[in-house]
Amino acid sequence: MKRSTILAAGVASIACLVVAGPSWADMKYDGVTLNIASQNDQFAPVLAALAPKFKAATGAEVKVDILNYPDLATKTQADFVGHTKGYDIVTMDIVWSGQYAEAGYTVDLTEWIKKDADEIKVDDIYPSLMSALGGWKGKQVAFPFAGYANVLAYRKDLYEAAGLKPPTTMEEMVAAALKLTDASKKQYGFVANGAKGPAVAQDWMQYNAQMGGSILKDGKPALNSEANVKSLSVYNELFQKAAPPGAADYWWDGRETAFKTGIAANMETWSIGAAGYSDPSQSKVVDKFAIELAPPGAGLPKKYGIGGWGLAINADIDAKKKEAAWAFIKWVTSASVAKETNLGGLSSFIRKSQTHDPDVAKKYPFISVIDETFEHGDGEYRPRIPQYPQIQDILGTAVNGVLVGNGDPKKALDDAQAEAAKLF
Repeated sequence: MKRSTILAAGVASIACLVVAGPSWADMKYDGVTLNIASQNDQFAPVLAALAPKFKAATGAEVKVDILNYPDLATKTQADFVGHTKGYDIVTMDIVWSGQYAEAGYTVDLTEWIKKDADEIKVDDIYPSLMSALGGWKGKQVAFPFAGYANVLAYRKDLYEAAGLKPPTTMEEMVAAALKLTDASKKQYGFVANGAKGPAVAQDWMQYNAQMGGSILKDGKPALNSEANVKSLSVYNELFQKAAPPGAADYWWDGRETAFKTGIAANMETWSIGAAGYSDPSQSKVVDKFAIELAPPGAGLPKKYGIGGWGLAINADIDAKKKEAAWAFIKWVTSASVAKETNLGGLSSFIRKSQTHDPDVAKKYPFISVIDETFEHGDGEYRPRIPQYPQIQDILGTAVNGVLVGNGDPKKALDDAQAEAAKLF
């Protein structure tokens, strides 16, 4: 997803968190060590900070290995394939669901969730997130942990100064991005991921879905459809005319930095990053930004893009470790723990009770945007099929090639389609 840093206040507040509830008093896992492979998003230091609390209550030691996106994918895949049992719990990207399920990498939690439904309060979890962050064809290969809403962050002060209204369509956003670009002032109307690989592939797929494009048709790749070619042409135009210099090399951290330092007027992003825009220690746009629903193409229905991470249990580990891992997952995703971490600055939600909590709403004025996105969430615009990692690689090369001037959108997607078709 993206590199980010948890707010210092968030980690500090966790130090005061108490592991509560009668069920935890009965948990005894002395001598058990749980190794977690975690993406280095904002939740990673939260997991590390919570580990001593869980140990104090249950006896289980929790170690968190924080990895960047490529390393997380590579190291966990090698662990699963080699049956080396290096990791007991893995943060699983939404798009790995099909791959995990088909390969049998992780425990199917379906029956475990049914058995502990009252304790978990399943009805409090958004169905879209339960399905997308680990659900696959009747299996639950991960439990939802960090739900992300695809939203538009924009500079309300720049819009007002230019006499513009917040964009309600993609066309309005593109027009505003072009109008708000003034390179002489180092002011740019747009920023997005452009770097070769998962960064540009994932960002473009968001815009593509909003403009009516789709990666699959009838279960097969359709990368070079007319709608996809059009959306890539628009994406390229934004990079060439409205993005900061060097944006074709941006990963998530570069994109976020461009917005927080005030040089970009529009950025589609994951909602987990929005808390940082109000933090004066890392943001120059405090009180100058707003968060809205990501705009669809004119005449198209709203596209509520969701992403995020689940917690998956390695199928190879022994029964005692699986039991301890499940206990940790239930605890760390519980309503009480989630509220404390979110009030501390995490800004990652899976429960309706969180998004409708007055304390949370006070801290995050844009929480209603996240709620609406999750209520109608679509986790399939990046197809969660087993072949997704290869398709992402193909698109990550093709889209970046267009952005750096090595091909036109039609030919790039024609070539990508030919390569993707071989996977099926």
